[in-house]
Amino acid sequence: MPPRKKLIEVALPLEAINVASAREKSIRHGHPSTLHLWFARRPLAACRAVIFASLVDDPDDPAAPADYVAACWALPFNEKAEVDTARQRLFKFIELLVQWESTTNEAVLETARHLIRLATGGNPPPLLDPFAGGGSIPLEAQRLGLEAHASDLNPIPVMINKALIEIPPKFANRPPVNPRDRAKMGGDEGWKGAAGLAADVRYYGEWMRDRVQERIGHLYPKAPNGETVIAWIWARTVKSPNPAVNVHVPLVRSFELSKKQGHRAWIEPQIDPDTKQVWFTVRKGNGAAPKGTVERSGGRCIVSGAPIPFDYIRAEGKAGRLGVQLMAIVTEGNNGRNYFAPDEQHVQIALNAKPSWLPEQKVTTPSHDVDRLPMYGMFTWGDAFTRRQLAALVSFSDQIKNVRERVKADSSDLVSIDQLIPPENDLYHQSYANAISMYLSFAVDRCADYWSSIATWHTGNQQIRSTFARQAIPMTWDFAEANPFSGSSGGWLSLYLSTVDAFRSLVQGKEGHVKQFDAGNTDYWVQNTVISTDPPYYDNIGYADLSDFFYIWLRRSLYDVYPDIFSTLLAPKEAEIVASQYRFNGDKAKANKHFENGLRRAFLSMRRTAHPDYPLTVYYAFKQSEAEEDDDSSTSVASSNGWEMMLEGLIQAGFCINGTLPIRSEQYHRMIAHGSNALASSIVLVCRPRPDDASTASRRQFTDSLRRELPAALRELQSGNIAPVDLAQASIGPGMAIYSRYSQVLEANGQPLSIRTALQLINQELDAYLAETEGDVDADTRFAINWFEQFDFREGDFGQADVLARAKNTSVAGVVAAGIARSAKGKVQLLRHTELDPGYAPFQHRHITVWEALTLLLERLLGVKDGGEDGAARLLLKLPGDLGSEARVLAYRLYNICERKGWAEYAFDYNSLVISWPRIQEIAHALRQAATEPTQQSFDV
Repeated sequence: MPPRKKLIEVALPLEAINVASAREKSIRHGHPSTLHLWFARRPLAACRAVIFASLVDDPDDPAAPADYVAACWALPFNEKAEVDTARQRLFKFIELLVQWESTTNEAVLETARHLIRLATGGNPPPLLDPFAGGGSIPLEAQRLGLEAHASDLNPIPVMINKALIEIPPKFANRPPVNPRDRAKMGGDEGWKGAAGLAADVRYYGEWMRDRVQERIGHLYPKAPNGETVIAWIWARTVKSPNPAVNVHVPLVRSFELSKKQGHRAWIEPQIDPDTKQVWFTVRKGNGAAPKGTVERSGGRCIVSGAPIPFDYIRAEGKAGRLGVQLMAIVTEGNNGRNYFAPDEQHVQIALNAKPSWLPEQKVTTPSHDVDRLPMYGMFTWGDAFTRRQLAALVSFSDQIKNVRERVKADSSDLVSIDQLIPPENDLYHQSYANAISMYLSFAVDRCADYWSSIATWHTGNQQIRSTFARQAIPMTWDFAEANPFSGSSGGWLSLYLSTVDAFRSLVQGKEGHVKQFDAGNTDYWVQNTVISTDPPYYDNIGYADLSDFFYIWLRRSLYDVYPDIFSTLLAPKEAEIVASQYRFNGDKAKANKHFENGLRRAFLSMRRTAHPDYPLTVYYAFKQSEAEEDDDSSTSVASSNGWEMMLEGLIQAGFCINGTLPIRSEQYHRMIAHGSNALASSIVLVCRPRPDDASTASRRQFTDSLRRELPAALRELQSGNIAPVDLAQASIGPGMAIYSRYSQVLEANGQPLSIRTALQLINQELDAYLAETEGDVDADTRFAINWFEQFDFREGDFGQADVLARAKNTSVAGVVAAGIARSAKGKVQLLRHTELDPGYAPFQHRHITVWEALTLLLERLLGVKDGGEDGAARLLLKLPGDLGSEARVLAYRLYNICERKGWAEYAFDYNSLVISWPRIQEIAHALRQAATEPTQQSFDV
């Protein structure tokens, strides 16, 4: 008997999940991600929804357990739903469950756990994530009451997952052991959940800071006016290639210090006319900063104006001849940031610092994620830091061992005083001391992110921008050196307290289990699990190469506690499943084979381990850089190497892909503001094992099934307001569900039909589906679609336009009269929304076409005056009938054309309208409700 379908295989309130996932990006305090940086984390909201929906049934299914269905009916009514059903009530609950506030709302979480227990016969399965990474999936499994198992090959995510799911439950509801908080033990303090852990991390973090300041505080002098320094702004220097100059000149991206209104400040370089030496002053008030001396094309000698090619800078760097020069000092004054010119005493103190240890591990090269460092002479990880930064990081790292000893002693003393800690044996106290030292080791890593010579000064926020502002290590020319003993965002107190904040959203449920493990191994340590995972993304992120930046510090702090996990000098790389060509001497084919084989082994192991009653869910983040251009540009998106190999691995492992869910974590208003057409952060593939007796099919049978089944799936996706930019990827699910249901799909010659060809056929059917929508619109709009496909918004010959217009049962004059084109001097041109006057409404006394409605909506949404979702909503109220909805459907069609043609600017317009549509409708509904009288339309319909 086949297993019951789970909710995730039927439907989900994707819009609410995406909004919650996007909002989560703005959460800065209390988010688990502040424990330790990791790359490409999945949003907690999405993970919570996916896990929950993978465990519970569709309550509208007659086969769903009766007590579970009754519990769904007992949920609050969904006022958004047109029909009251148990599924719609469950959707309303999921919309609540994914909110950030529900992370710590026990009433909501217990309702979710109760529904899971009812749907699983009181015996929820454990969850396994074999590519655990940043830990979002296992943490949310634990939050939902499951026994969570996590593994990863890389030691950094192994430790992150231990900190998230293994340690907090082990010491839940225990009081702190530090002397300061002992006084609270007799009061009302309950020390619920991880509060005791958090209190101890806070206390011993302060204790560490005091010890380190005693040791190296003299390296961080006060400013000349006695204020505490926040940061020193340095420039890298290189000897001018102009022989007449013969001095080192600064390499500076920007001389700006503060762009804050009323507090502008910048660095003003000065040149000694005799020696040609460059020195700096600080200017404030009105005026403009001089142009930087480095841009994309290379550098410029500030003394002579001579160009400084990057090849020259790199050669000087590799020869060890780049220098540094202090440009400014930043302090915290009574009224905000103050900026001062360099001080020679400060320079000498910084340059003469002598760290007691240097990280001599080599930077992996030629990895494109970290190759900028050796390219400019930073061959070891220690070279990425100044000597004073190393002195600080080494000093804090040295204190980790002392913290363990101090915590163990305080824990043992507490037992003898009031017996609040169980006195089993010395092992408990050592385990707790190890736990506290782990969290503080994470804080040292967080400091490394802000205390390297790659960190820069953010002139808008007037604070330090970390090394990993993006998921790669760039080369920075002017950099900011933080003061560990300041109270600013770059100081130890601020950085380690973010670790403490993360405890707010940790879980006190069942104990978690974490292993360092290769996902391709055949024997997993746990069986019959629900599996949800986020595997590596082809060659997009070199996790192991990037993680070395943190590994060198975490290994130094924790090797004594976890010698097996930190047995290698750098993070393990050979077995990492990533298509890095440099590991195969530039051989792309071998790199691809390594990636493909690794994924296939991992998915085979997952199939052997997965519980048969629950689907496998796999997150996959697509990047445009993966795409390889094909003869038909419409196939370049879906048939990328990464997607192809992911699907190949799943299908060869015996899985059917039953669905794809686009999970977006970018906020819509930010995408519009930044002109971003970014694809969804990730696509969730929903998979089931393929039956052993699955039949074969011919290519003709496959294409016939696509034409028959894909349109309904696409209509369902559009009804859920999927963004046009995501539609091609989301269509892979229903398309590959057909392909993967067969043991094989065969070409006419008997050879297997490749996944690449299958993806191209799916794209062709998507194109055909969108083209069919043209038959449902007016003649003028049909003309505009076809003209746009040929000329976009450029001019075309009148003769061609006349022939096309007649074929579409209209005329050029009619199209012009409809307000969607202009005709003059033998040329015809469609009008773009940017060419309309703000507030333009020519439809007041005539029929409106779908094309004009779309153009007007774009003008309101993206226009300067009366723009935004409010303006579009007010216009929507004036449009007759379903014209607004028809304009939205047209946006999908036009986006598809733009995608094929490579017209990114126009594609952005149409994508923006669709992703803003729910908010536009919401505002329009509110305006309609608020109106005292029905909206009066002032035009003929």
